[in-house]
Amino acid sequence: MFNKKGKVSKNMNVSEILTNILQELTYDPKRPLIFSSGLFLVLFLGFSFIYLLLRRRDTARIFFVTLFSYYFYYKSSGIYFLLLALVTVSDYILAHTIHRTPATIQGKRKRKCLLAMSLFIDLGFLFYFKYTNFFVGLFDRLLDHNFQPYDIFLPVGISFFTFQSLSYTIDVYRGRLKPLGSLLDYAFYVSFFPQLVAGPIVRATDFAAQIRRRLSISNTMIARGIFMIVVGLFKKAVISDYISLNFVDRIFDNPTLYTGFENLLGAFGYTLQIYCDFSGYSDMAIGIALLLGFHFPQNFNAPFKSANVQEFWKRWHISLSSWIQDYVYIYWLGGNRKGALRVYQNLLFAMTLCGLWHGASVNFVLWGCLHGVALVLHKICRTHLFRHPKHYQPDGWRRLGGIAITFLYTVFTFLIFRTQSWETFVAMQKQIFSSFHTELIPQVIEANKYILSLIGLGLLGHYLPSRWSNRLTARLYKSGTIVEILLLVIVIYVVIQVKSSEIQPFIYFQF
Repeated sequence: MFNKKGKVSKNMNVSEILTNILQELTYDPKRPLIFSSGLFLVLFLGFSFIYLLLRRRDTARIFFVTLFSYYFYYKSSGIYFLLLALVTVSDYILAHTIHRTPATIQGKRKRKCLLAMSLFIDLGFLFYFKYTNFFVGLFDRLLDHNFQPYDIFLPVGISFFTFQSLSYTIDVYRGRLKPLGSLLDYAFYVSFFPQLVAGPIVRATDFAAQIRRRLSISNTMIARGIFMIVVGLFKKAVISDYISLNFVDRIFDNPTLYTGFENLLGAFGYTLQIYCDFSGYSDMAIGIALLLGFHFPQNFNAPFKSANVQEFWKRWHISLSSWIQDYVYIYWLGGNRKGALRVYQNLLFAMTLCGLWHGASVNFVLWGCLHGVALVLHKICRTHLFRHPKHYQPDGWRRLGGIAITFLYTVFTFLIFRTQSWETFVAMQKQIFSSFHTELIPQVIEANKYILSLIGLGLLGHYLPSRWSNRLTARLYKSGTIVEILLLVIVIYVVIQVKSSEIQPFIYFQF
């Protein structure tokens, strides 16, 4: 459709142009609709125009957004948008039935059965699509069978919308939430496109009251939304994608071809890459929601400032860690109520489950288990060795030392998270500890100066005080709409200059 200069080819007739447009708008597994793509920008501009026209017609606006959200998911997973619809309808009906069931002895049994049915449906779909090959493969290997993986498509973001829908039925069962008034409202909540495929996991207790509230988008929300989109877009499309394609992937694909210093930089680079990729998506999701008049909870809060692993999980993927804490660790396992030994078991189980949530692979499970071990050791040291109070926070050099140790441990565990095989992990460790080649460090730095500059820029932005972003948002608000739009255009231009020809999906799409 376009020539090398980006202009429409004169040799193409109208039917060919329409055919190409239709191809762009239909599902292509190699080209999902993501926030950093040009197609999303064009569609969002048209969407925003209609959205504003419907701002005083709540039901029509909700219906329109729901349709767009389902189309957004169709562009990511094709026909499996029907799976999203099935989970939505089943949990809506079950939650209403749970709410109407009286609190008699027989009614309580029925309510438990209904909740179990919701868990069976949601987790059943999640298990089938995401974990069938993993567990069947483990079983076959135990029997020494030659396992051939089943051809099962993994719908994008299935872990996110199933957990989000589950939190709704559980909260209704616990009496913490009244069911939403209509199926349309619930479909809107589950499918709302900014957070549909990669979070944050937004709970109905935080979102339900916003659905039918009078639409009001303040200038502060617009300024904050644009700032979050600009930051998220830069994190994802400039820092994460560039260091991934031009450095990190090469190291992990062939670690023995590079020095130990380069392997260490690759490990640091991947840690920053996954943070910028995932937090960048969350920033854009929160920013887009603000432009539409909705507030999402914070999903990342400078996790590499953490002085221990417990603090890290209060800052990293907050919507997932708080979900597991509330619904698994406390509600299901009993939290801290059953003695110290049970607490340690609960922490290990919850974090192993967290690792399994990320993917059907042994390395994800091991990654979660290692974080569980770190949480247990932290709790033992804090309680029995140092006897610190529950909310103790170190300061000064102790805090700096804790931040350094926590960051290095995070880098080490993300090595396990990223490597595709045990051989790759061992090879990287061997290179780092036995083939570092300090004499080549100046050459490595010179050859990768742009990569290292981006890594340094990413870490610098991460460690800046949070109050600075608030000041920048305030200045952006005072600058007016023209400056806000100009800033967004500049960042989009930078993205176009550095991006690769192939779309780089968000890492967490696979989860």
